[in-house]
Amino acid sequence: MLAAVDRDHNTAAEYDVAAALSLVTLKLVGYTEVVHTLLPRTGADGSIVVFGGLAKDRPYPGSTTVSTVNGGVIGMVHTLASELAPIRVNAIHPGIVGDSPFWSGKPAEVLEGFQSRTPTGRLAAMADVVDAVAFLLRNPSVNGVNLNVDGGWLLR
Repeated sequence: MLAAVDRDHNTAAEYDVAAALSLVTLKLVGYTEVVHTLLPRTGADGSIVVFGGLAKDRPYPGSTTVSTVNGGVIGMVHTLASELAPIRVNAIHPGIVGDSPFWSGKPAEVLEGFQSRTPTGRLAAMADVVDAVAFLLRNPSVNGVNLNVDGGWLLR
């Protein structure tokens, strides 16, 4: 499992090229380089899971770079799954994870606003993300999948 997170806030109007390059390097180049480095030690039954994020589908002001990079994770997963077969490559794209260090300290009304927009009536929890990663790692018939873990938040 590879997880790279940077809460980049980069708008088109005040674009920070250095910050953008850092995020692209961290996620897209970094993930690919780690896979490249570990490939000789990865058996044919290997499984790789990388992290993206829902900003790919639901951008917000300041997410210009992170939305683009998380969209790039989709393409990276597809090409690596094809190129590295039979090694499986998948991605997880968590939504708002209510009990994560970033979100758990937010005011209750902020979290309730997001929670009310999920069909499940709850935000994803860290345990949900862990379970989804374990599923992607262990299921031999899942390959090239970009799995959202968001309680259905994108539906509303």
